Amino acid sequence: MSDDSPATRKRKGVGRVTLNTVARHAGVSAITVSRYFNQPDQVSPERRERIAEAVSELGYVPNLVAGGLASARSRIVAMVIPNISGPIFANTIQGFSDTLSRHGFQLLLASSYFSEEQEESAVRAFLGWSPAALVLTSHFHSAATEKMIEQADIPVVETWDYQPERGPMQIGFSHDEVGVTAARYLHDKGYRRIAFVQNSAVGDLSALERRNGYARTLELLGLQPWVFAPEPDLAPFEAGKQAMQQLMAGEQRPDAIIFANDNLAAGGLLAGQRSGLRIPEDCAIMGFGDYPFAHMLMPSLTTIKPPALEIGVLAAQRVLESLGVLVPEGEIQRLNLLDCHLIEREST
Repeated sequence: MSDDSPATRKRKGVGRVTLNTVARHAGVSAITVSRYFNQPDQVSPERRERIAEAVSELGYVPNLVAGGLASARSRIVAMVIPNISGPIFANTIQGFSDTLSRHGFQLLLASSYFSEEQEESAVRAFLGWSPAALVLTSHFHSAATEKMIEQADIPVVETWDYQPERGPMQIGFSHDEVGVTAARYLHDKGYRRIAFVQNSAVGDLSALERRNGYARTLELLGLQPWVFAPEPDLAPFEAGKQAMQQLMAGEQRPDAIIFANDNLAAGGLLAGQRSGLRIPEDCAIMGFGDYPFAHMLMPSLTTIKPPALEIGVLAAQRVLESLGVLVPEGEIQRLNLLDCHLIEREST
C-alpha cells in the first residue's frame, strides 16, 4: 500500500487528542482540565462531569511523562508488595490506591514474592521513571536496594513493619510482638507443648520475626520452643498439611500449633480433621492474617488480625503529606505504630 493511500492519509490526519482539544470540547479552560487530572477536588462537580464526558468521547490519554517533566514531579507512586495474589496484602493495596486516586495520583505496583532480588529489580526500574514516592514492604532489602533508598530524593515509606532505627518512614507493627502475643495467649489458655510452623515461602523473613518472638516468649515461660519448617516453596495448604501430619506423627505431640499465616493454618486444620483429630481438643490451631475464610472454617480459626487497610490508607496519607498535597494535622510523624488484634475463635 502506498503512502498516499486513503487509509494512510486518514491515520496521519487523526493526530493525538490534546489537553486543549478536551478543554474546547468541554467548554472549559485548559488549566481547568489540567486541574481535573492533578487536583480534582478543586474542580466543581458540574465541570468534572463535563470534562469526564469529553475525555471519554475523545479517547484522551494524558501525557504523564511530559506532565511530569513540566511539573518536575510525577503523579505516580510506586509500591512493591511481597505477594499481590494473596489475601493478606489486598486491603493495603486497595486502601493505598483509593487514597492516592482521590488526590490525582496513581499506583504503580510490583510483586517481589518475598525475593530481595526481585524487589531490587523493581525498585531500580521504578526509580528510573522518577515516581513521586516509593513504598516498600518490611525492612528486609538487598544491599543494592538499601543504597538506592539512601540516595533517593523522594519520600520512601516502609510498611508492614516497625523499625525505629531506620531512615525511611515506618508504618506498621512489630512482627516480633505478634509472636509474643500468640505464645502468651496459648500459654494463658493452658497449652504447654506449643509448636510454630514457618512459612514455606523462603523469603518471608517477617514470619521469622514472629517465630523469634514466639521462641523467646516460650523460653521466658520455661518452655521449649518447637519449630517446624515445611519444604521450601511448597504451596501453603500443602505446607500446612505436611506440618500437621509430621508434628502429630510422633510420640510427643504438640497440644497447640501457631502457623505463620492463615493459609498454612487452614491446610493444617483440614489435614488434622481428615486424620480424625479433634480441633481444639487434641490440638489447638492458630494463624495470622485473619483471611476472609478464617471465620468460616469449622471450627473457626483463631488468628491475629494485622491492620492491613489502615496501613494502606495511612501510608498514602503520609506520602501525600510529604509531597505537600495534604496538610498534616500536626507534625508529620516519622514512625506510625499500629495495633494488631487477636481474634479468638473456636480452634483454640
